Amino acid sequence: MIYPQNFEQKTGFDKVRRLISDKCLSPLGQERVAEMEFSADYSTVIERLEQTDEFVRILHGEQEFPAAFFFDVRYSLKRIRPEGTWLDEKELFDLKRSLQTINDIVRFFRPVEDEEIAYPALTALAGDILVFPQLIGKIDSILDKFGKVKDNASPTLAQIRKEITSTMSGISRSLQSILRSAQSEGVVDKDVTPTMRDGRLMIPVAPAFKRKIKGIVHDESASGKTVFIEPEVVVEANNRVRELEGDERREIMKILTDFTNIVRPMVPDILQSYEFMADIDFIRAKALFAEQVKGIKPVVENIQQVDWARAVHPLLYLSLQKQNKQVIPLDITLDEKKRLLIISGPNAGGKSVCLKTVGLLQYMLQCGLLIPLHESSRTGIFTSIFIDIGDEQSIENDLSTYSSHLTNMKYFVRNCNEKTIILIDEFGSGTEPQIGGAIAEALLDRFNRNHSFGVITTHYQNLKHFAEDTEGIVNGAMLYDRHLMQPLFKLSIGNPGSSFAVEIARKIGLPEDVIADASAKVGSDYIDMDKYLQDIVRDKRYWESKRQNIRQQEKKLEDITARYEKDLEEVNKQRKEIMREAKAEAQRILAEANAKIENTVREIKEAQAEKEQTKLARKALEEFKASVESTGEEDDKIARKMAKLQERKERKKQKQNAPAAKQTFNREVIEVGDNVRLKGQVSAGTVMELQGKQAVVAFGMIKSTVKLEQLEKVSKGQIKKEIQKSTFVSVGTTDHMHEKKLNFKQEIDVRGMRGDEALQAVTYFIDDAIQVGAERVRILHGTGTGILRQLIRDYLHSVPGVGHYHDEHVQFGGAGITVVELD
Repeated sequence: MIYPQNFEQKTGFDKVRRLISDKCLSPLGQERVAEMEFSADYSTVIERLEQTDEFVRILHGEQEFPAAFFFDVRYSLKRIRPEGTWLDEKELFDLKRSLQTINDIVRFFRPVEDEEIAYPALTALAGDILVFPQLIGKIDSILDKFGKVKDNASPTLAQIRKEITSTMSGISRSLQSILRSAQSEGVVDKDVTPTMRDGRLMIPVAPAFKRKIKGIVHDESASGKTVFIEPEVVVEANNRVRELEGDERREIMKILTDFTNIVRPMVPDILQSYEFMADIDFIRAKALFAEQVKGIKPVVENIQQVDWARAVHPLLYLSLQKQNKQVIPLDITLDEKKRLLIISGPNAGGKSVCLKTVGLLQYMLQCGLLIPLHESSRTGIFTSIFIDIGDEQSIENDLSTYSSHLTNMKYFVRNCNEKTIILIDEFGSGTEPQIGGAIAEALLDRFNRNHSFGVITTHYQNLKHFAEDTEGIVNGAMLYDRHLMQPLFKLSIGNPGSSFAVEIARKIGLPEDVIADASAKVGSDYIDMDKYLQDIVRDKRYWESKRQNIRQQEKKLEDITARYEKDLEEVNKQRKEIMREAKAEAQRILAEANAKIENTVREIKEAQAEKEQTKLARKALEEFKASVESTGEEDDKIARKMAKLQERKERKKQKQNAPAAKQTFNREVIEVGDNVRLKGQVSAGTVMELQGKQAVVAFGMIKSTVKLEQLEKVSKGQIKKEIQKSTFVSVGTTDHMHEKKLNFKQEIDVRGMRGDEALQAVTYFIDDAIQVGAERVRILHGTGTGILRQLIRDYLHSVPGVGHYHDEHVQFGGAGITVVELD
């Protein structure tokens, strides 16, 4: 149950509906969007959410979903129910392509043997849908790839078209012969060719020579300078072509009628398949909208609860996204112990946005839409959502704002229960505060007794006190920065909020004596209580900030510890590998040394102890020993280098961790490399060399010799500040760019313009697109002769900021539109 009737307008769901409708591919899906409604049935909500969530996964999958031809041919199928009617070529072509799309979609979801079903909810939806491959094949035998009836659709049609071609060829030959003769006689210009007028081939002739060619004058040009003559020798042939064309039309009508007779009994089943296509179009549009607003399928339980983390109002998110701003998310919890949340705080602090966010997201969820919040959130199902927001003053019904408010409250009290969520903005306002607050407190008590859930915004102190003392009701505050005097748009549950009336009045500039008189009238108790509320909120923010910082530091420490443990494990692994390789190398060297010694002993024995031979053998052994020792020395050198590198790394690390010592800046002493400038000037230069009482200074690319007494030393910080000042961008320029981004349109229509005029318009359009950071724009130039299209593309090819360009999809304009992708 939804109350009141304009609930969707109040929450903004009507805009959500329009956004989803715009993403549909056909009227089939748009009808489903218009029929989309709130459901309190848990299984229905879960099924809708599952279908949408699965399609989001399809959008992210590698396999492309078949969504090429979503045509609505239901009207045509209903029109052919009477005997004797038929589908024309276009209707038949649309039927074939859409049936093929349905066939492809069903095959997309059809499970493969021994494979797990990837999309169970959508597969169930496609389970019993009929496809018509034989019908598609029959249409393919009749129509060609352009949607025209084929020559071989029937033997009679083939014979008729063959005769038409033959007769037209004969006419063409006869005309060419007559034309050449007329050209040789000077009756017709050399560049004239036969022209088709009213389906008949004719020769264009100047009026002065029209009697030179025997035939029938059929027409003349608008200027009267050309007449079109059908030579008498081809009149009969042209008449025959007309007869054959009539036969062709009748044969095509017969072919289409015969085929329609085949289709007619199948119409109910085909219409059922189109209902499936409508469902798919609708689910696809919902998935695209979820992608746009970062919506997810949260945990949904069949109980009444609101346990949301980082919830975002989707329309506010889209609006701020265009301005490159971030929306502040909402954390809110309503459960059995704290069902009713009373939100207080300053005006323009975000109370109404918070309330609308709850109403819109809960309504979207129960309409089967994915909603933007954190994955840890838990949601529930409510049977009724009641909302009272805005000015409902009615002249026709003689209702004031407060009367309308009370009318809504009467409905709420009578119909609310434990499965209802109530949303009320500025509870009790619109009448005398004391009695208005008392009535609001009594109504709040009834809502609480009925165990209803709700979010209520108010400024009344008595409601804050009542919430503090009553079980089932909890206070909440929209946070406000008292020092900066601006709202933080964050909800804090647990304590009431201050309205910051005195502070805001003081900021606006209300005289101090007026503020003092007002404070005296309400009394010190009220002022003190408001101050205590502010202090509580401030302290809470401070400790929450501290807690958040501690969490971040703990997380950072955990990350560092994990990284060091990983690095240590890697080092140990490398050390073991190096030790293993070193041992293997040592064993190889030892084996080689033993072999060398044995060879030396054998050589000495074989030389029979000759002194010269013994000396040579010993020398070779000594050289081998030296090479082994040098290898060890080289290893020692490498080890020493590694130790030095490690020591240098540790020193560098200590320097980074140690607080940087401030270098003293002596303005009086000028040395080589210092930044200086002429006294009284702004531009700074660098001292290249000193020559006694003079210095050579480089100002940019210019070197100059200047006396030291004319120079003053400047720090790098001063230069940075001057650079920052010189690169200041005015507020006016920023506002102008912001306005240009908001008003920029993604496409331009240059149809009907001259070439130079269109090119100038496109040049300005592309410049603006690059300036505002657009990623994709469209240029509507039409097809025509193609000259305008080529001119525009030649220009686009020369623009550095253009990534690439291509024709629009044939369904959306084809070659008549150029889509430009900008870098």
